Amino acid sequence: MQPSAAQGLSSIGMPSIVRGACPHDCPDTCATLVSVDTDSGRATRIQGDPAHPVTSGFLCAKVNRYLERTYHPDRLTVPLRRIGAKGSGQFAPGAGDGAITDIAARLATIAATHGAEAILPYSYAGTMGMLQGGSMDRRFFHRLGASRLARTICAEAGRVGMAMTVGANIGTDPEGVPESDLILLWGTNTLTANPHLWPFILEARAKGARVLCIDPIRTRTAEQCDEWLPIRPGTDAALALGIMHVLFADDLLDHDYVTRYTLGADALRARTAEWTPERVADVTGLEASRVVALGREYGRARAAFVRVNYGLQRHAGGGMAVRTIACLPALTGHWRRAGGGVQMSTSGAFGFDRAALERPDLGPAARTINMTRLGDALTRPDAGVGGPPVQALVVYNSNPAAIAPERGTVVQGLAREELFTVVLEHFMTDSARWADWVLPATTQLEHWDVHLAYGHYNVSLNTPAIAPIGDSLPNTEIFRRLAAAMGLDHPALRDDDITMIRQTLASNAAQLEGITFEALRERGWMRLALPRPYMPYAEGRFPTPSGKCEFVSARLAAMGMDPLPTYIPPVESPATAPELAARWPLQLISSPAHQFLNTTFVNVGSLRRAAREPECIVHPLDAASRGIDEGAMVEIANDRGAFRARARVSDGIRPGVVWAPSIWWTSLASDGRNANDTTSQRLTDLGEAPTFYDNLVDVSVVV
Repeated sequence: MQPSAAQGLSSIGMPSIVRGACPHDCPDTCATLVSVDTDSGRATRIQGDPAHPVTSGFLCAKVNRYLERTYHPDRLTVPLRRIGAKGSGQFAPGAGDGAITDIAARLATIAATHGAEAILPYSYAGTMGMLQGGSMDRRFFHRLGASRLARTICAEAGRVGMAMTVGANIGTDPEGVPESDLILLWGTNTLTANPHLWPFILEARAKGARVLCIDPIRTRTAEQCDEWLPIRPGTDAALALGIMHVLFADDLLDHDYVTRYTLGADALRARTAEWTPERVADVTGLEASRVVALGREYGRARAAFVRVNYGLQRHAGGGMAVRTIACLPALTGHWRRAGGGVQMSTSGAFGFDRAALERPDLGPAARTINMTRLGDALTRPDAGVGGPPVQALVVYNSNPAAIAPERGTVVQGLAREELFTVVLEHFMTDSARWADWVLPATTQLEHWDVHLAYGHYNVSLNTPAIAPIGDSLPNTEIFRRLAAAMGLDHPALRDDDITMIRQTLASNAAQLEGITFEALRERGWMRLALPRPYMPYAEGRFPTPSGKCEFVSARLAAMGMDPLPTYIPPVESPATAPELAARWPLQLISSPAHQFLNTTFVNVGSLRRAAREPECIVHPLDAASRGIDEGAMVEIANDRGAFRARARVSDGIRPGVVWAPSIWWTSLASDGRNANDTTSQRLTDLGEAPTFYDNLVDVSVVV
């Protein structure tokens, strides 16, 4: 049986400063230092590690409040059993062992009656830790034979787009960015979503680099850039094709790099010839002269850096958009130099042994349900998910009642009386309110974990700094106990957390050489065994089938898709759906509020006060035609649903576009709804990911 965090600490010795890692869904994966009062065992301070090359001693506004969240008065500390109607939030305390016994019995009955595939795990990146995010839980569900979950809700379209071009989610090293001479922040609000990249950008700017932001919204980041290019939502691939048109037309190519390390340049030339600056302007809303100037500026740069984030891939053609942008640095040879290239993620470089951690071999093959289509899976099992209706839902590291698309349908499913729902949580979230059992989980300060990063090349170990609060347990321990209670007797279901850390690090990957549990325990974090800065494709060696950057992809052709970069327009936009747009003329972008990280931190008082209330940004032209004044309460609606927000009227957004925060807790919103009441379960071109931003709405004043 896994020892508790407190037992682990007593056997190793609790220092007054404990090294850890931020667990949240952010590229920065900061190294933390937690101060602990050794007399009381209470954490008293959290700070960024000043020695870490990316963290550099500071944490974001959210994680600076992590102790406030850990010791929050509403923290769940005992198991809770539902005693009222589903969704009522009425619960009674239950004993820990009794909760595990009851849950195990209910799951066993469902498996015996309906088949184990009637049990669905639902999790994502509430913690990015390898252990608490995906280890013993996977072993448990694999051994049980439960349905498997396609975890697509955030990054899958872009991941596949990168794979089809450069072969993996491996991109520019941020430590090389100070050598960049042009920086394109494309669909990324860096100061909110990736703040530890910003100091590297400032270093580059101090040396003369220009910093441009391509985004439909003049974000906090766009305000700090040298230029804002207000592109129409979902038209990013068209702009990338236009840039490539200029590169070919003006011969701004690195011919040696193209010849040696790319595949299909002649076909790409022919494709981009179709994308004249005038055509690109018509699609993107940018002026043709600006498209030409951008192409020339990019082509004449020595080491241009393109930072692509996940917002631009939340459209019908999102995967292809990322693929198309990823072609740019291979044409110009920017990969040859520090600071050049493109980065969506660095996660593909780590080489952890995921199979050893997750053990998919422990059970039979089972159906896979796409998490983006949770609403269908819970309410319309005949709508393509296959297999038996879902009879049990086990939620952890996620909050589907707030974050899943077409939220009204998801809630309809959660309200099914026969659905047995278990939620592992820190707080009474929107999803927890629908549970039959809520089990209190530990926070990052209370458990072991090991972390890769998707914005840099350092591995981090998280050491528990304090004992679990109340009866809370690590996710790993909860699933160990469930496995034992259900009689799933396999040695892999008894491995403790430190054993599993060692297992996933015991990879043959060369980049993990020297990175062991013991070394991480001493240092807290270690850089992968890679050059500094890392230039992954300076000499080609792309991890594609051809070994080259694939402008032409045989894999895409085999999937029945265009093998060349192309533009796939949004399904919902005024240009592509004029009849729909006649009723719902505005395109809604619904990224998280600056103060929150997805639905985490929404209930932290200081951060929620800073965010005030759900707001939306409307362009003055759109506001005037609808009689919307600054500060008016408005309703944002379409055929799928509606929610309310406080209007801010600003020219920092394109006309025809409205912004509102995506995932405010509905229990803390005045109308009990959020932006996902309006989003759809439609999937992207690649990766079967959600199309959150293909979303036509209208805005009206609440009378």
